[in-house]
Amino acid sequence: MDFTFGLPRDAEGRTGVLVFVDRFSKMVHLAPVAVEVTADKSAELFLYLVFRHHDLPESIVSDRDSRFTSAFWTRLFALLGTWLLMFTAAQPETDGQTERLRNVFDLWSSFLPIAEFVLNNSTHASPGPTPFFVNNARHPRVPALLAV
Repeated sequence: MDFTFGLPRDAEGRTGVLVFVDRFSKMVHLAPVAVEVTADKSAELFLYLVFRHHDLPESIVSDRDSRFTSAFWTRLFALLGTWLLMFTAAQPETDGQTERLRNVFDLWSSFLPIAEFVLNNSTHASPGPTPFFVNNARHPRVPALLAV
C-alpha cells in the first residue's frame, strides 16, 4: 500500500491516490483520496477494494506513513491477525511495485478504473500471466474481442 499525492485536483478536490498491489498476482487497485484521508477511510478502502478480491493478507508492506501506523491500524491488524511490515520510504527493493506506479498518472481520478484495468491486464517484470488472468482464470472481454 502506498499513497501518491500532489496530483492535479479532481472535480471532488482530491489530489492523491491510494495504491494497493497484490504481491502474488501483481493486481493493482487504485482509489482517489484527499490529503486529509484518515486511517478509518484507508481501512474502509482496503476492505472494499482489496478484501473482496484477495481476502485478508497475512502481511501488508507499507512505508512509515502515519496513516498506517495509527492506533486504528494497529488495532485492526491485531483483531484480524495481520502484521504490518514497515520499510523506509522510497526503497524500490521493498515496495517497488507501488513506487513504480507513481509515474503512470498524468490524467487521473476519472481515469482510475481504466488505468486499473490496463495495469491488471499487462504483463509484469516477472514472467507469467496477467494479474487479471491469475485472479479470474480467463482473459477479460474487451470491445476489440467482442466481434471475434
